[in-house]
Amino acid sequence: MDIVKEFFNSFTWEVIIKTSLRVSLILILSWVATKIILKLIQRFEHRLVQTSAEKGEPPSESEKRIETIVRLVKQAVLLAFWLTVGLILLKEFGVEVGPILASAGVVGVALGFGAQNLVRDIIAGFFIILENQIRIGDVATINGTGGLVEKINFRTIVLRDLAGVVHIFPNGTITTLSNLTNQWSAYVFEIGVAYKENTDQVIEVMRQVGQEMQADETFGHKILEDPEIFGVDKFGDSAVVIKGRIKTLPIRQWEVGREFLRRIKLAFDEHDIEIPFPHRSIYFGDQSKAFDLRVLGKRTEASTEASTED
Repeated sequence: MDIVKEFFNSFTWEVIIKTSLRVSLILILSWVATKIILKLIQRFEHRLVQTSAEKGEPPSESEKRIETIVRLVKQAVLLAFWLTVGLILLKEFGVEVGPILASAGVVGVALGFGAQNLVRDIIAGFFIILENQIRIGDVATINGTGGLVEKINFRTIVLRDLAGVVHIFPNGTITTLSNLTNQWSAYVFEIGVAYKENTDQVIEVMRQVGQEMQADETFGHKILEDPEIFGVDKFGDSAVVIKGRIKTLPIRQWEVGREFLRRIKLAFDEHDIEIPFPHRSIYFGDQSKAFDLRVLGKRTEASTEASTED
């Protein structure tokens, strides 16, 4: 109790006023410094944009990468800055900062042993960003789960799948990462036609549909190259499968692919090209007797006449 009383007795109005003024000045200077830091980060972002433009990187790709880098840099700089400001404020209130820093060092060593997974996640996240493996806005498959990349943090990556489910992956646990929208994307199609169809004619119809889409105002700029028709890929149970690929702008492959399939269906209908449904031929063997359809027909007619007379 004596220590507490001595502590409060040490405060006078003069000390309180001076401390309040210094704290207010520190907060004002910190607010100004924060604005300057944000301005410098903004200039850094513009510089990155100019550099990517000079290298000829597609704007859609550079924007996602730069947004990710700038956000992480902003988080790290502001966190370090306000931690420093917090220590200065504690010193103004008469708290000894030296023991706190020493304790923080000891605690940091102890946490380092107990938080190995956290350190692993942060280091893995750093290299993911450094190597430009993935960016915000990409569509990726992580550990077998696909979705849109919504956030990239130092510790985690956040995906949202087509059903709206959010998946959070610690960076250190990522064993497989597939980026579906890096620089360009592709829609791979496998279209089956009946065995009776001329595959050369079918491929020519597909090429025509692809050329029409390239000339279209809505979809033409989203297709990067002429559609590639690889040819007959396999013989299915009831169809000859023709495989191909359309290279598109990032994340546009599904939009282009759906429109391509819609136009393929209309073109096949126009040229009487059959898209078969699965069916099976049943073989009874050489010893099987043929069905006598005439007898069945006569019995059916006799049954119909009898029911009419009744």
